[in-house]
Amino acid sequence: MALAAALSCAPATVRAEEPAQSGLQETPEQRDARLAWWREARFGMFIHWGPVSLKGTEIGWSRGGERRGTGGTGQIPVEVYDNLYKQFDPTKFDADEWVAIAKAAGMKYLVFTSRHHDGFSMFATKQSDYNIMNSPFKRDVVGELAQACHEGGLRFGLYYSPPDWHHPDYRTENHQRFLEYLHGQIRELLTNYGKVDVMWFDGLGGTAKDWDSPALFKRIRELQPEIIINDRAGLPADFGTPEQRIGGFQNNRPWETCMTICNQWAWKPDDQMKPLKQCLQTLIRCAGGDGNLLFNVGPMPTGEIEPRQVDRLKELGAWLQQYGESVYGTRGGPFKPATSYTSSHKGNTVYLHVFDWIGDSLELPPLPKKIVSSTVLTGGTVELRQTGEGITLSVPAADRQEIDTLIRLELDGPAGDIPPVVAATGSVAAGKDATASNIFQKMADYGPDKALDDDRGTRWATDGGTKQAWLEVDLGKPVELAYALINEWATRVQSFELQVKRGDQWETIASGATIGDSLQLDFPPVTAQVVRLNILEATEGPTIEEFQLYPPKKK
Repeated sequence: MALAAALSCAPATVRAEEPAQSGLQETPEQRDARLAWWREARFGMFIHWGPVSLKGTEIGWSRGGERRGTGGTGQIPVEVYDNLYKQFDPTKFDADEWVAIAKAAGMKYLVFTSRHHDGFSMFATKQSDYNIMNSPFKRDVVGELAQACHEGGLRFGLYYSPPDWHHPDYRTENHQRFLEYLHGQIRELLTNYGKVDVMWFDGLGGTAKDWDSPALFKRIRELQPEIIINDRAGLPADFGTPEQRIGGFQNNRPWETCMTICNQWAWKPDDQMKPLKQCLQTLIRCAGGDGNLLFNVGPMPTGEIEPRQVDRLKELGAWLQQYGESVYGTRGGPFKPATSYTSSHKGNTVYLHVFDWIGDSLELPPLPKKIVSSTVLTGGTVELRQTGEGITLSVPAADRQEIDTLIRLELDGPAGDIPPVVAATGSVAAGKDATASNIFQKMADYGPDKALDDDRGTRWATDGGTKQAWLEVDLGKPVELAYALINEWATRVQSFELQVKRGDQWETIASGATIGDSLQLDFPPVTAQVVRLNILEATEGPTIEEFQLYPPKKK
């Protein structure tokens, strides 16, 4: 993994897939039918695990030695990393328990790392001796998980890394011999373990030629005709894979956010775990953007999933037990995601998820269908007024939930017939003049105005390698301000300050460390015309989806 940090900010252009590329001849209707279960599922478990859990460092990336095709190296000497399997004996591994945990979380499918970039296979492969059967454990983890998923009613998927930094022929003059090994392993995985529902490649930006993907895909489709394949083997395939961030609204191509429950993909002692609010809102925002969430856990070297992670997953499952109708089997919209809310729909029903109330009410754009009833599913009452200009919703403060106030709206016709609509956020910065210190490749598509357009599907981006940058907005006149809402495309900012201009000087009114997916930054009321988000430190080129400024909330 870690692909988002390795590649530039710019998204790849997705073209319509040709049957010759995918290895599958099917109509759009047949394709929709094949993907139907996956789109309805919305929530899956990702598992990164291997001998590296003995060290508590990142899988693959902490391995020392050469990374042909990628560059860089890890902190564990290669002779140590590559021999960890000789100590790997996770006797408490229980595939049935993992499946039970996933189901308790409300997850509908599971994707496991059969082989990561480090080349160690967690299954009984005949293509290489570097596999789990030659460890002290001597059990086929993929086989046991496949059986547990099949018997437990959970869809089963396999992660597989085309890059293999351990293989001697990888990206050498003998690369063709490496491809025979790669294709052979895929054949084993799709032949020996019953039905496989998802093939999840992680090609680190490699091309289709690098993996001979057209031939590979053709073989995959022959072995598993109903399988779903992601977009990381050099071909668009079936779905996109934003990493460690929530994908932008997209209802014309399936997508799935992959994200960790802590910071690291593999297990790390005392790793910082995401709070329930962030976990739950991430899932809801993915559904509202018409995407899935593949949520990762990294089991411990004993073979157990860390108890605190299990508890967090069960909290998610408890919420889904009550309100899963607003996630499972829904499509995103009709209201496009905003900082303070998102929406999903099914039939004539719209589910409105409100995360933050700005003032006494929520203002939504108009809908071409009539709202015939409204209910607060999380408890309480709602007042609603619908006109040709818009919709106003109000829920008493006592009935507003800290994580998600869920309101069900019944329309007089199918919500799916409504084109997605964007709501004005009320930000006083929306549409105002903006400048920035750096713009990704000087492309207008990533200009500073994209952070002020009330649309999280666009963003201001900076060049790769940028560690400091600023975004400035001129409000046109002095305005009283009390807080900002900032959305980062990927968590890269490590230190920032919010400044207002006083003559020729800048005055800092607030500061912080990370921004992340969504940050509300409160500060004592101040009147200003020119405001700057000054990023002091970032791990990679900062990328901001929305920079919104608001006056004091009405009491």
